[in-house]
Order: sequence, then C-alpha cells, then structure tokens
Amino acid sequence: MKHRYLPMTPEDEQQMLEVIGAQSVAELFADIPEAVKYSGTLPMSGALSEPALMKHLKGLASRNADFERYTSFLGAGLYDHQIPVVIQHLISRSEFYTAYTPYQPEISQGELQAIFEFQSYICELTGMKVANASMYDGATALAEAAALTAGAVKRRKIIVSRTVHPEAREIVRTTARGLDLEIVEVDFKDGVTDLQKLAASIDGDTAAVLVQTPNFLGHLEDIPAIEALIHEAKGLLVMSVNPLSLGLLESPGKLRADVVVGDAQPLGIPASFGGPTCGFFAVTEALMRRMPGRIVGQTVDKDGKRGFVLTLQAREQHIRREKATSNICSNQALLALCASVYMSVMGKEGFREAALLNYRKARYAAGLAEAAGSKTRLAFAAPFFNEFVLRLPEGADIQAVNTKLLEKGFLGGYDLGWAYPELSGHMLVAVTEQRTKEEIDAFMRELEACL
Repeated sequence: MKHRYLPMTPEDEQQMLEVIGAQSVAELFADIPEAVKYSGTLPMSGALSEPALMKHLKGLASRNADFERYTSFLGAGLYDHQIPVVIQHLISRSEFYTAYTPYQPEISQGELQAIFEFQSYICELTGMKVANASMYDGATALAEAAALTAGAVKRRKIIVSRTVHPEAREIVRTTARGLDLEIVEVDFKDGVTDLQKLAASIDGDTAAVLVQTPNFLGHLEDIPAIEALIHEAKGLLVMSVNPLSLGLLESPGKLRADVVVGDAQPLGIPASFGGPTCGFFAVTEALMRRMPGRIVGQTVDKDGKRGFVLTLQAREQHIRREKATSNICSNQALLALCASVYMSVMGKEGFREAALLNYRKARYAAGLAEAAGSKTRLAFAAPFFNEFVLRLPEGADIQAVNTKLLEKGFLGGYDLGWAYPELSGHMLVAVTEQRTKEEIDAFMRELEACL
C-alpha cells in the first residue's frame, strides 16, 4: 500500500545509486549550501489512509467559493457562463483529451479538423480573413499582437488604452521590454478611451493602438473614431474583444481592425481558478504570414479525399530564428475544442440569444442600482455589454462589503481600486445569462443592506 502510486522501491533506488556511484540520495544535493537548505520536518500531517486523505481533501475543496454554491456577480475577465453538458462529454474522449501539438500532423486528422473548425468559427465571428490554431490566453495573444504590428510597420511605439485589462497590459509591457518596444498608455474619460489624448499620442513612430471592447470597465469603445486616428497615421488597429459580445455587436472586420484577439473563456470554458483558458488570434490576409503559432489548412489527398495539414508554422523551430514571428508553439487545442463545440451547439440564433440575455440582464441590474433611494450609482454613462461600474457611497469598504455578500451566498464585484487608484470605492459588477431575476433582485437588496 505504501508504494501504490510510486513504482520506485528501495531496491530500485539502491541499484541506481550504485550505477551512478553515489552512496545516498542526499549526496546528489551536496552542492547546495547548507545555509539555504531547509532543516527539520516540514509542517505536514502524518501519513493518512486513502479514505482519510479523501475526506481531508474534500474538506479543503469545500472551502472554495465556487459557482455551484455561490451566485457570482464577479467578472473582470473570467465569467460564470453556461457550459453545455455535451462539451465535457466530447472533450473527455481520449483521442482529444490526450492530444498535444501534432508534430506528425498527417496522422492527427481528427485533431487537425477540430482546429480547422475552430479557426473557421473565429473568422466568421470576428469578420477577419485568417485565424490561427489558438493561443495560450487572451492576454498573451494581445502581447503577440503588439509584437506583430511592430514588425509589420517597422515602428517601435505601441499605444495601449488604460481601459485594457490591467493584467493584459502588464504582459504587453513584459513582452515589449524584450523586443525594445516603447509602450505608451492613454488614459480614459467617462469609462472609455480619451480620444483627445489618444490623438495627441499618435505620431509617425506609432505602430499600433491596442484597445479592448467591451473594455475592462465594461463599456463599448468608439472603434470607428479610434480606427480613423490610427489608420490616418499609417498604423494598425488591434482589438481585444469578448467573443460572446460579437453575437450583438458589429464584427471587428467590418470596423476595419487589422488584428483581433481575445479570450475564448466565455465560450464553454470553465473559470478553473483563473485558467487555463484559450486565446484566439485573427488578422487580415495581408498579415497572415506574420501571425504567431500555426494555421491548419484544408487540402485533398492523392485519392481526392478531404484532408488537413499544418499550413504555416512561422516559428523558430521550423525556420531560421531571425525570421521567426514568435516562439509560440503550443496551442490550447483542448480548450479551443470547447469553444468550437459551444459555437456549434449554440448555433447563430442561440449565440445571439445568449449575448442578448447578457446585455438585457446587465441593464436590468444597472436599473436597480439607479433606482430612487438606492445608495449606488452608475459611475459612467457609456454603453456597456454585461459589466458596469457602480460608485458606492463615500467611505465604503468594498472588501468588507464583499465579505458580507459572501456570507449571504454571493460573489460580489471586483474592487476597481486595486487596478485604478482613482476608482477607489467603485465596484465592477458582471451579470451573465446564468443569473435569474430573483438572483439579481436578491443581490442588489443585499448590496444595499451591506452599505
């Protein structure tokens, strides 16, 4: 029982030590100074039987505030959306579940077809010509987009709106340091990018403007105005989008975006303690060969039957390092499959209905916040999709408010003071299609009571 999950026996260990000429395992770590080694016994419980260990682990798991036991109004990048039951059934099939990057693609036809379908869905959703096989997540996709634009227009300045997700902006800055790019952040006004400050920041060295819509504050950016400003300067427009919102909003392709990225988490992917998720990346045809990662293409075999191949893989593993667009290799194939199954089972009408429910339920909740006698107010008047900013009464402690809400069974909104000091006392509230009228009413009642 002691070695049920550990195939190494003391005899195995001794044989290996004899082969390498060591007296003990401790001798293998002799080069580590004693001063930095941990001395004593780690603060852990003693050995437990399997039944006792399972009870202990379940007890620890029960301390998590999950979406099944708590009603979530927390968004800020990860959301409680419906996940159709069929998704788990399909992604649990061993041929998908065990698949990694297809290094021998010709024998991975099922996996390649699934990726091809994902690319096709993303192109249809975004209105762009080409999409890749997916990215790690939306934030790294945005950083890769910044790198792409700098190489494409041979300029070093990237302008990023402060309404872009704070964590995504951090990743863009980290990537930029290694590529010697200049990152300029433009402030916001009334919940959206300040167009006057943006216009003043754009010059002849500007490669691109990176903007998110709906933005981190939940509001819809004035993309036509931003597009005109950057294209007049011969730069590129990069849009980060919530894919579900595209069930209602004009596609980025029609808005003349050059690069479109985002996180596919709203499309049937669980929050999973913050990840992993799946990023998508789509471009105009002119930028196709600069796209990171890989593209799956459709062809026919020698018998004329449809088949799939890896078409473009412009990374340093396949071409000369100095000509590589990125070192990105692994795509989130299993989670891209989640998104593909979601879009397939929802269909165009179901997708649009889900987006519409997000919009309408968020508007209903915002209306309650603005009702006569309410202690909360909407911070900004700009249009929003399924998130909005509430201004709480002066002196309100959002952390204390959220603690009280948790006791009542609610995951409260995001404290914007963490990322935006000037928005201290403001809460970002997300309302998805999962929330019922009764839940929204109860949440707003409890929020008022906490204040």
